[in-house]
Amino acid sequence: MSRIAWGPLMRLGLQDLGLKPAEFWALTPAELMLMAGLDGAVAARPTRAALGELMRAYPDTQNRTEAEDG
Repeated sequence: MSRIAWGPLMRLGLQDLGLKPAEFWALTPAELMLMAGLDGAVAARPTRAALGELMRAYPDTQNRTEAEDG
């Protein structure tokens, strides 16, 4: 998995776009890219392997009975 270049992203959001920190951190990557005018450059959907890697790295912690109860 590649590292995220937080410095340039934060400079884009906070300085160039004039967002407040809470507004910046509330954005999804797709929203930030759209605001930056990069909506045509949205990355492809993750592969099944990449999704599996994310699921292993960040497993759901809710136990089964809570999930079933909704």
